[in-house]
Amino acid sequence: MTQEWQDVLFLHWPVSPDDLLKHIPPELELDLYNGRAWIGLIFFKVKGNRSRFTPPILGFSSFLELNVRTYVTFKGKAGVHFFSLDANNSLIVKLTTLGDFLPFRYAEISLKRRKNTFTIQSRFRDRKSIREVLVTTFEPIPSSIESTPFERWLTERYHLWTKTKDQLFRVDISHSPWILQNVTGTLIENSMGTFLKSNYQVNAPIAHYSKMKKALIFPPVKENTENK
Repeated sequence: MTQEWQDVLFLHWPVSPDDLLKHIPPELELDLYNGRAWIGLIFFKVKGNRSRFTPPILGFSSFLELNVRTYVTFKGKAGVHFFSLDANNSLIVKLTTLGDFLPFRYAEISLKRRKNTFTIQSRFRDRKSIREVLVTTFEPIPSSIESTPFERWLTERYHLWTKTKDQLFRVDISHSPWILQNVTGTLIENSMGTFLKSNYQVNAPIAHYSKMKKALIFPPVKENTENK
């Protein structure tokens, strides 16, 4: 697949490794930075979603997405594991949840922009009355930054792992390095990641913005877990 990601907002918080271990496949290891695990909320607008060398399909090519993820390793490779991927396109959700491959969910998501100020609202509720909400207003600081090793550790991730039917899969992603900007803003409401025991939301996040990124997403690969 090829996609263009626009108006990308990264929000990150440190969390206890013990809070995450039981929520990731046992074959994976948490990727820690100075002994701390990290939870990330990543928002972006998807444009031009399509299979490579084919034109976009109406109703399938554009949507808003909000991911909840953490950072993991497998056999020396560093990447991400998703706890949820919320999208405001029901067709995308139906297609991507076939076989329980990735935890996509339908959510009401909106993005509004007034001059250089963005407002994001995302609201998810399921039949079990789980309610997760993100509402934030932010403004990117105009100039880009020279990313620190820690900022690159948070954002430069080119593999994801998911497990379905007792099989671990890896999906590889290719894109150029992120060009990041700092942001100022207000986190009005955040109840994402209700599975976490810790109340990570009480702390201010580390926040970054990136205007646009073109990415290639490759077919899933079965991982050999016998000799991990």
